[in-house]
This record gives sequence, structure tokens and C-alpha cells, in this order.
Amino acid sequence: MVMLKDDERLDYLLAENLRIIQSPSVFSFSLDAVLLANFAYLPIQKGNIIDLCSGNGVIPLLISNRTKASIKGIEIQERLYDMAIRSIEFNQLGEQIQMIHGDIKQMPEKFGQAKFDVVTCNPPYFSTPPKGEKNSNEHLAIARHEILCTLEDAIIVSSKLLRQGGKAAFVHRPGRLLDILTLMRKHRIEPKRLRFVYPKQGKEANTILVEGIKDGNIDLKVLPPLYIYNEDNQYTNEVKEILFGKEEENANSKKLP
Repeated sequence: MVMLKDDERLDYLLAENLRIIQSPSVFSFSLDAVLLANFAYLPIQKGNIIDLCSGNGVIPLLISNRTKASIKGIEIQERLYDMAIRSIEFNQLGEQIQMIHGDIKQMPEKFGQAKFDVVTCNPPYFSTPPKGEKNSNEHLAIARHEILCTLEDAIIVSSKLLRQGGKAAFVHRPGRLLDILTLMRKHRIEPKRLRFVYPKQGKEANTILVEGIKDGNIDLKVLPPLYIYNEDNQYTNEVKEILFGKEEENANSKKLP
């Protein structure tokens, strides 16, 4: 039995037979995290995976259904780390997933360099918080803005943690595309796969998914676009499959934020 605190709730992880603790005032995962977990390359049987900026542990939980590899999640906010720990315990995944409460910048020293096969990261998207936001809700401000971790911090740490030939996958905003590709190459992660995500056809992209290989060869592939909604404002078939699996029974489930 899971113990919930304050305004926490226990939600289903959609297609996965898992539950996760969420809080509207502290942290709730978004569609971006689900897309990243689906996009990232994962070893099937064994290996070492680390997820940076883990929040409430959504990406480690999601990818645990796709791999038997060891998974570590790093989260600097104690409240979010605590939520992740309780979700992992509730789902009985403690043997596969380990959460670490700490700053991602300290992880290369903690674990050593070149120790991981895969790094995933959903970093803060925005450089400077709007006036007053940091004080009004510190949890959300840290998750959304580069207060404790910049994009370059995330890429530097990813490069240090990855073994040669290992893969790093990120989700971000299209406005930072040049930044992320430039920083990846600067820090020895060669961009290899890029996908633009659109709310629907005819709209501008609002999300990018990018994966690179540590010391990889130059060869960037731009994948077909991913559209979230169709003309009827319903999830497209591809997104339905990502969110709910191949079964249609959950097709009418609530939309993510």
C-alpha cells in the first residue's frame, strides 16, 4: 500500500501496467517524457542506463517495461525523489531501478566516467524563470527553468557518463535545436537521429527528440514527423499506440497535459 502526501494522487502509466505518484502542485509528467521514453534506444537484455533530471521517476518506470537493463534515475529535488522512490517501491521495481538524490553534475565523479550504455534526459527547457515564478512555486520553477541545471550541463554530464559508442537521447523545444546539436557535437555526442513533433498537421513543431552516439560518425537522420492530434483533435494512431499500446480499449483515456 502506497502512502500519499498532501495533494498527491496515484495515476496509471497508460499502456504500462504501472502506477506513478503525481502532484499538480509539485510535479506531474507530460507527454514529452512519454515520447522520450519511447524514442530512446534501449538494450533489451542487459546494460546500464541512467536518466538525468528524473522528476518523479516517470522515464525510469516507462523504460523498465522495454529492457531488463539496470536503470538509475537522478533527481535533485528531494520531494520529487521521494515520490519516485515510493512509486518504484509500489511497482516492485527496486531490483531494476535505483533513484539517486543529487545534482547531475556530481554523477561522473560518483559513478566514474564511461560507465553507461544509454543516457536519457528531459532537461529544463527555459533559461530564465519569469519574475516571481521561482518564489511562487520552487518545485515547478526548478523543473522548467535552468536554475540548477543548464542544457550544457546535461550534455556535458551525458558525455562523461557514456561509454564510447553509447547513446544519449534528449527531448527539448525546437527553439533550442541549434543549441542542442552544437553542444552535443562540442562534447563528443554526435547527433544521429532527430524527430520533430507537431501538435497537428499545419502547425509549427513544438517538441524535438534527438539522439546521439558518443564519438559516433557524422550521419544525422531526420525521421518522419510525429503528429499528436488529427483533424478531429483526437490522438493520431501512432500516438495512441505510444500512449495506450496496440489495444484500443484505452483509446478514450484522458489526454495528458
